[in-house]
Amino acid sequence: MSPAGCPHVNGFKVDNWKQNLRVIYQCFVWSGSVETRKRKAKSCVCHMCGAHLNRLHSCLYCVFFGCFAKKHIHEHAKNKRHNLAIDLLYGGIYCFVCQDYIYDKDMEQIAKEEQRKAWKLQGVGEKYSTWEPTKRELELLRHNPKRRKMTTNCTIGLRGLINLGNTCFMNCIVQALTHTPLLRDFFLSDRHKCEMQSNSCLVCEMSQLFQEFYSGHRSPHIPFRLLHLVWTHARHLAGYEQQDAHEFLIAALDVLHRHCKDDNGKKANNPNNCNCIIDQIFTGGLQSDVTCQVCHGVSTTIDPFWDISLDLPGSSTPFWPLSPGGDGSTLNGESHLSGATTLTDCLRRYLITLPLSQGPPHSQTVYAGISSLYPSLRGHHTHRLSMQVSHHSTPLSGATTLTDCLRRFTRPEHLGSGAKIKCSGCHSYQESTKQLTMKKLPIVACFHLKRFEHSAKLRRKIITYVSFPLELDMTPFMASSKENRMNGQYQQSVDVFNDNKYSLFAVVNHQGTLESGHYTTFIRQHMDQWFKCDDAIITKASNKDVLDSEGYLLFYHKQFLEYE
Repeated sequence: MSPAGCPHVNGFKVDNWKQNLRVIYQCFVWSGSVETRKRKAKSCVCHMCGAHLNRLHSCLYCVFFGCFAKKHIHEHAKNKRHNLAIDLLYGGIYCFVCQDYIYDKDMEQIAKEEQRKAWKLQGVGEKYSTWEPTKRELELLRHNPKRRKMTTNCTIGLRGLINLGNTCFMNCIVQALTHTPLLRDFFLSDRHKCEMQSNSCLVCEMSQLFQEFYSGHRSPHIPFRLLHLVWTHARHLAGYEQQDAHEFLIAALDVLHRHCKDDNGKKANNPNNCNCIIDQIFTGGLQSDVTCQVCHGVSTTIDPFWDISLDLPGSSTPFWPLSPGGDGSTLNGESHLSGATTLTDCLRRYLITLPLSQGPPHSQTVYAGISSLYPSLRGHHTHRLSMQVSHHSTPLSGATTLTDCLRRFTRPEHLGSGAKIKCSGCHSYQESTKQLTMKKLPIVACFHLKRFEHSAKLRRKIITYVSFPLELDMTPFMASSKENRMNGQYQQSVDVFNDNKYSLFAVVNHQGTLESGHYTTFIRQHMDQWFKCDDAIITKASNKDVLDSEGYLLFYHKQFLEYE
């Protein structure tokens, strides 16, 4: 197909072609009304095999429906020399001479108009619209012809941060956030609409920070204003003492969440029922199923989380006994030993606290899963949102891995006679089992390995190594996959386009001791290009450097996103 477009479209543009194309879009593609949807369901079948599926296409020259997958529409085009057909699912125009889907400005305009009409008839409004430059933007583009080309060796977005006095904890989190793909796209597209009266909006400062990072400047940035705003809104972090990077992450997300304004007014599709960019990216939903051992009644609760905090082997935290089993199989590219202590053991004890969404702050803490046992705890909000769980502390017989933890995490656990619940079916206290699964996965999954142990008798850093993969498949740990599991055996998905797959894009590490240490970050610039951010110094790193690191905060991003 030539750069000017498909030359075969002109043969279709005769007589009342616009009206004919509109009718096809109205009746067989978008189908806005109930009547047209019924007509489409009845009439849109392949005229050769009678199938409804197989990427059905309609000829633009005559009344003929044919399968694209089985090439029935191709046979019709060849026999009748009807070179154009329309995809009845997505509305794209296919040219059999060019052997590709084509673009025509006039046809595209008709498709958009009819799609908007269909959405209006369905009462859902306009779901999305493609970006088209305004006259002012076109004028700006003409007066600024210089373009910045992004290549695989491009260093745009890499910029050091000056340490303002024990602020490496802040610098490492800023590096992780500024390299979060969806968050970067949001801020660089100028989506934030500030409604705060004073100059104290942290979201505005983050927007400016993204501009600084992706401006192309190589000199280290001085984040003095960001530090001042953090001190203003999170006073427990004020001062020049060394702070915990995880605590700064939660505080930053909480302030950003409170300063964000839902601009589109649409209903949120996350467990926290907030449509701000922070909750869209970081909020997930944890499902807890408590099953009575007498009547087998199930009580289900779903609680939101921003990150997952995990105790490590060697800590003094109590733990639940592991379920028997373990087949030494491979999952997410890792080998799993039945005797190894796993990250899911950490997940078996956990605490979720919810972010403040509206109204004055509350001091109550909502315990995920426990809220099903104590309904009075439901609905309360607190400042922070995190999930803390205990980890098995027996000696390791193999390397502890992230997938090990998730495998153990989703196994049913017997709560025992010391933790009986009042069953709504039996109307008495009974023993029960509890099983945790992921109901809603966040776009960015953050795992916090609890390396700092503080107790009345002990203060120390835990240096246990936990292996983590570059790619993580969360499908086996979803609530929807629960029925496919039998005694701890998982059926791995072979779907290439599995939207539960994650890629590692940032790792925060802590070097040193509890009394004296330093934070650094590994960030992924491109698919396989990693860089180490050590305050103002940025150096090239390898996959091995990343995977061999101790790991304190692990950031994973979904590989495939659903448009909602």
